[in-house]
Amino acid sequence: MAILVNEKTKAMIQGITGRQGAFHATRMAGYGTRLVAGTSPGRAGAEVDGIPVYDTVEDCVTKHGANVSALMVPAPFVHDAAFEAIAAGIEILVIITEHVPVHDAMDIMAYAEDRDTRVIGPNTFGVIAPGQCKVGIMPERVYRRGPVGLVSRSGTLSYEIAAALGESEIGISTAVGIGGDMVVGEGFVDLLRAFEHDAETECVVLVGEIGGTAEEEAAEFIKTMTKPVVAYIAGKSAPPGRRMGHAGAIVERGRGTYEAKRAALDEGGARVADFPWDVPDLVASCLKD
Repeated sequence: MAILVNEKTKAMIQGITGRQGAFHATRMAGYGTRLVAGTSPGRAGAEVDGIPVYDTVEDCVTKHGANVSALMVPAPFVHDAAFEAIAAGIEILVIITEHVPVHDAMDIMAYAEDRDTRVIGPNTFGVIAPGQCKVGIMPERVYRRGPVGLVSRSGTLSYEIAAALGESEIGISTAVGIGGDMVVGEGFVDLLRAFEHDAETECVVLVGEIGGTAEEEAAEFIKTMTKPVVAYIAGKSAPPGRRMGHAGAIVERGRGTYEAKRAALDEGGARVADFPWDVPDLVASCLKD
């Protein structure tokens, strides 16, 4: 099993004829993802590597049964594109675009909640179930299949840790990027809950960073989990008041510090790594217990 996506997922890309959309369409389809269609208003009838292009998401849903959409359009257009996908019945919306205006993101999350659509991102690398389905922009070669769930705010750290796990012959059931913008959809708790109920997942790796309180909230949920959690928090040396990489990675008024997050995760029962390369050994010990 896997969470969110699998070999039966029927994916589409909004913005498929753009440079990024076309590039990642080829990568996703080449990986084996059932990429059934894409949209680019005014380009209906075109194809991208044999994948049909339509004007609307509704066409992709009604003609091909698309149920997951990767949104790859510029930030100013994300609001309307997301609303279109949600209204058309897309079940999981993966918003790759970064720096989506905060009020736009808030509107999207409210509408998605009303329509029972799960949103991953914005500013996410996507979702991958190794060997089954890739909906996103991650380097698929670093992910091997196995019993470890991976949820991360950072794309590059996810890739590094997935590669390190693979070198230790430890594979991943599903890897999900929750996104690095200030307002995102599915959070750590949502995905930890999904991994807790996933029969294939035996251990979960949580990759967080400074800023916000998502990791502290996750720590409270970890107390209720039966599966072990290994965590790594980035940003230990970041200066207060300065954004580091992601829009959400900023410590303000003492909120969201490395020390607070680490303490909460320790108290919650997670095994916290000092460095990314420590994660495989901690995971291995969890799998042996």
